[in-house]
Amino acid sequence: MVLPHILHSMVWEMIAAANPTFGPYIILTSGAAGLIQSFGDEKLKQMFLPKMMDGTWSGTMCLTEPTAGSDVGDILSKAYPTDDPRIFKIKGSKIFITGGDNDFTENIIHLYLARIEGAQPGTKGISLFVVPKYWVNEDGSLGEFNDAATAGCEHKLGQHGSFTAALTFGEENNCRGWLLGKDPRENDGIGEGMAQMFQMMNGARMETGHAALSCIANAYYNARDYCKDRVQGRPITNPKGDRVTIINHEDIKRALLCGKAHVEAMRAMMYKTYFAFDQRHHDPDPEVRAKANDLIEITTPLCKAYPSDEAWWLIGEAIQCYGGYGYCEEYPVAQIARDVKIYSIWEGTNFIQSMDLVGRKWMLKKGAAFAAFLQEMRDFYEANKATEGFEREFEILGQALDAYTQIQMAIGGFFGQKKYGFLPLYSRRILTATSQLYCGRLILDQALLADKKAKEVGPDHFDYPFYFGKVQAARYYLKNVVPNVMAIAGIVKEADSSALDIPVEAFEY
Repeated sequence: MVLPHILHSMVWEMIAAANPTFGPYIILTSGAAGLIQSFGDEKLKQMFLPKMMDGTWSGTMCLTEPTAGSDVGDILSKAYPTDDPRIFKIKGSKIFITGGDNDFTENIIHLYLARIEGAQPGTKGISLFVVPKYWVNEDGSLGEFNDAATAGCEHKLGQHGSFTAALTFGEENNCRGWLLGKDPRENDGIGEGMAQMFQMMNGARMETGHAALSCIANAYYNARDYCKDRVQGRPITNPKGDRVTIINHEDIKRALLCGKAHVEAMRAMMYKTYFAFDQRHHDPDPEVRAKANDLIEITTPLCKAYPSDEAWWLIGEAIQCYGGYGYCEEYPVAQIARDVKIYSIWEGTNFIQSMDLVGRKWMLKKGAAFAAFLQEMRDFYEANKATEGFEREFEILGQALDAYTQIQMAIGGFFGQKKYGFLPLYSRRILTATSQLYCGRLILDQALLADKKAKEVGPDHFDYPFYFGKVQAARYYLKNVVPNVMAIAGIVKEADSSALDIPVEAFEY
């Protein structure tokens, strides 16, 4: 169906929350099919796309190897030419391959990174290959086993319904794959594999952050419903009164509002970015499309890393709301906690996302794109800072904008002093600060609209609690979360080098 990306994403959030372990099979298959659609010739498209898109065949992305994880350029997988210039013999092994094997599709199509002999070292020389588990004949029918074998199953903390495999290719010297893109031997030794794979990875990064948000929301909703029913204790304001449901206790209300505020702020950031996907693809104005692309580039590391970083402790708060029952597998939050942790590691660890932000996105279009990103928030602040009833929230947003400028100036100063190690030392915290600043701007925008609607409908209207709750969630986020931007600015400016100065031997004691 031709639906807006943002609408599809709203529906997908519910699907991902209901079963986060099945979603990767779908996402990876569609992502792998997208690579073939973008970079394969017409013959490959006819051979693979129909059965991948109707679910007869599944797909994977094969990057990680036992000796090369985040440093993909050091992979050892090799590709050797055959008599057919499109087809290469493949030899190597991969680990942590989500959906690497299954018993519910007829074939598995691996999008496999390897280096052709004679290609340049590092990421420049890597090429991408279509490597099926069972060979696909020219007429689209299945042939013999393609020497792509499952060597083992990774035993994981969570996501037990999502099979993660260790795979070997070419153990019997009979594994073949089709090359996507140019042969590096005819392209100055440069392969196109990493550039091609990033098309899939960038989409997967968005989906990974979205899945983390889905889990946070699911944990919050379950904890909320439990707290509405669980009777325990008496109000501190009336210790001799009747027992009450625990949602009436102060710390439980705080924990639930913390979850609600984070879900709504993260969701605002996620859907703002998904809306930009629709603008980039369909808006008739080229300037709007360009601005949408800039926003996607800047916010992709935020959307991937911020929800998946915060999910662990936010779901911990949901478990805490249950008390002892939250630690028991009979209740869903225990499984949600186990399932969610992988998202901060998938698709490039969140440290990699943070280095992408400060090392590349800060300098996108010579810094102009990120400057425009900050200026839009500054313009929103200036236009609304005198709004009655929200003066304090906008004051905090203004302070956070100033603090973020101080963060950037401090990092610039470190580079001027050739203290390059401070960038990776602080990058993850800077990504968190960037996300909290942007989420604060977006949830405050929602609060202005919700406050207006609440006043229009009045306290007796059935929609009033919804609008009033949006306002209170925004107030909580601005007053309890956004001040962390100022705290991080203080930490960066302090320039504490203890983590850089400590010798490795000191960790032995």
